[in-house]
Amino acid sequence: MQTLGFGDFIAGILRNVCLELLYAHNLRRYRPFRRSRSMPQSTTHARHGVLRDVAARSHRSEPAPNGVTNGHANGNGHGAGVTGQTSQYFGVNTFGVRQMRDRLPRDVYAKLVASIRMGKKLDIDIAPTVAQVIKEWAISRGVTHFTHWFQPQTGLTAEKHDAFLTFDEGQPVESFSASQLIQSEPDASSFPSGGLRATWEARGYTAWNPASPVFIVEAGGTRTLCIPSVFIGYNGEALDEMTPLLRSTDVLSEKSIALLELLGDKGVNRVITTLGIEQEYFLIDRAMFAMRPDLVMAGRTLVGAAPPRGQQLEDHYFGGIPERVQALISEVEQELYKLGVPITTRHNEVAPSQFEMAPYFEDSDIAVDHNQLVMATLRRVALRHGMQAVLHEKPFAGINGSGKHCNWSMSIRAENAELDGFNLLKPGNSPHQNIRFLVFLAAVLKAVYKHQGLLRAGVASSGNEHRLGANEAPPAIISVFMGEMLTKLIEDIVAGKTISDLPGGQRLKLGVDKLPEISQDNTDRNRTSPLAFTGAKFEFRAVGSAASPAFPVMLLNAAVAESIAEITEKLREELKKTKKVEDAVLKVVREEFKESAPIRFEGNGYSQEWVHEAEKRGLLNLRRTPEALAQLVTKQTRTLFTKLGLLTKQELESRYHVRLERYVKDILIEAHTQAQVIDTMVLPAALYYASDLTKGVARAKAAGVKSGPQAAAANKVVDLLEQLQHARETLGTLIEKADAMHDEPEKQAKLLTKEVSEAMDATRHASDALELVIADERWPLPKYREMLFPV
Repeated sequence: MQTLGFGDFIAGILRNVCLELLYAHNLRRYRPFRRSRSMPQSTTHARHGVLRDVAARSHRSEPAPNGVTNGHANGNGHGAGVTGQTSQYFGVNTFGVRQMRDRLPRDVYAKLVASIRMGKKLDIDIAPTVAQVIKEWAISRGVTHFTHWFQPQTGLTAEKHDAFLTFDEGQPVESFSASQLIQSEPDASSFPSGGLRATWEARGYTAWNPASPVFIVEAGGTRTLCIPSVFIGYNGEALDEMTPLLRSTDVLSEKSIALLELLGDKGVNRVITTLGIEQEYFLIDRAMFAMRPDLVMAGRTLVGAAPPRGQQLEDHYFGGIPERVQALISEVEQELYKLGVPITTRHNEVAPSQFEMAPYFEDSDIAVDHNQLVMATLRRVALRHGMQAVLHEKPFAGINGSGKHCNWSMSIRAENAELDGFNLLKPGNSPHQNIRFLVFLAAVLKAVYKHQGLLRAGVASSGNEHRLGANEAPPAIISVFMGEMLTKLIEDIVAGKTISDLPGGQRLKLGVDKLPEISQDNTDRNRTSPLAFTGAKFEFRAVGSAASPAFPVMLLNAAVAESIAEITEKLREELKKTKKVEDAVLKVVREEFKESAPIRFEGNGYSQEWVHEAEKRGLLNLRRTPEALAQLVTKQTRTLFTKLGLLTKQELESRYHVRLERYVKDILIEAHTQAQVIDTMVLPAALYYASDLTKGVARAKAAGVKSGPQAAAANKVVDLLEQLQHARETLGTLIEKADAMHDEPEKQAKLLTKEVSEAMDATRHASDALELVIADERWPLPKYREMLFPV
């Protein structure tokens, strides 16, 4: 066989790769990327221009459109009532307690506050007065339209604006009736229903949730009155995220009151759940974002090589906030303060360009509403500063993703001052308080152990799938961290032991001879735990940053409500045999702690050892979203929801279908987007760069100069091109196959989870390898180093 010479080899490369691909079928497709001889132009020049522009930018110094600069009115009439002290303008755009007290008649105010505090229905007799006062307050703030603001199963919010304007005998007047305040009728046909509603069944209703104050949103030079509402179908089907959450709070309250009465705590009016929701997010330059089709379409980068520096220096977390970002966050906080959202914390997160803000604890339904306002305000204000808030759970590969840590607890509302406001998950200062703490603690552990799969389903999404189990996130295995001190206490209770001394901390007397004194706040934190006890609350760390917290919190409420009910029945039976309540509680919680022991884990949740240990304990490891979502339609889950009256079988199945369909659509959008990015950006850049190199080889050879380095570079690019094209062809075949399976969502999801995801990974691997060898001026996409650092 004749050996090919070097020139023949290069000629073969040109003929079989560059000429065939470039001229045979790609030339017309990639024509926009060709350069003229007189003035070379490409998307890379636009990218470099953006970089120069970003480098020249500083924080915005002009007054914000909402009329507030550093908390002061700007003199144009739009900052009325806003002063330099946050406390003086906090809630100025919310019809909250202060506005109610100042504007409503005393008796109406008392009835409305009582309704809100105790979770009762609004007295219909006071509705006209409340509507009239809200209208007058809103108009005085420059509002022209109102809307019922609700949360469909899209993860976002929805609104339809109606004008106050009406006509009385042909004359224009502002009108807002009690019926308009309480109820509205948006079209329900175009929202996800998971089979609850047919496409042609359009009628739906929204109803005001009085517990969540109405508020005014300022955007685009307009002001709109928003009425937080639930969203139901014509036959009462829950079509939103808020209705099931409110139902779960009511049921948990009912079951908790029954248990408290059995313990001897009389006169409890209501038990509420509270939330403090930490929100993580990325901020990148808007121009960079706009030049990344994957970020625009899918919310995450589908290609992109890791930069030499990521977060390994550990220099971003809690570091100084960049000035441009500080200006943006400050304006976000001002907007949120005016809306009554109690943001108290801001800081740099672990990854570059990643940040976090967190509020004070609130009632769960209000906290969920406020978290939606946090996300919407972040997105809106970021654009004013030429930046983009990215809330996807894993927008950038190789660095930390973003979560939404939901700090959850239970609190008493009662006329009794000693009980009112008491946190049921906080150890107290008396034996009775700590017995009460132990029994509710046992209920939570029991709930998480029994419904671990359901809680995993509550945080399942395409975005969170990339985060759970990675180095920065809790694993997909649900477990509970209690800390060394409480773990020892629980184990001693199970063993029937008494310890005479425990190190450090404030002593808590339990008033039971067999129990030791325990120390308050004598525990570390475990950031690898999906559900960690942190002193007076459980931190549900597995919730995704872009998700509404309503659904996972509703599932937690439901699971705990069931456990409380079961423990109540066991305690009631035990009290027939044991006279002292404390002794009866001890016997019941001992069995519950023993049964739920597998769910408690104090070690490193990231380790492979924990995976093996969890399997031995019989815990579920649901790594992918479809298998996690299947937990929504198990017999155990159906029994839970139908028994508590939270969701009908049809409503529960609809949640499964909505979330599975969303997962399928997310992955298909990602796959199509990645294919288009490869076809229209990466391949053209690689083809032209290969052409440049091979032309250089030919010129070197013609000039009698050594062409080895050029040839080696050309060969490497061509090899990677072949890998990329092969991966892209495989991806294209699988996309077509997946698109054709739209009538079989379970099979479609399985294909996307396995084969399509693997094909996307292979495509990305080849593309990222090309990014590292193609000349910088040829690469069309903003790189990680450019997006994550120059903010």
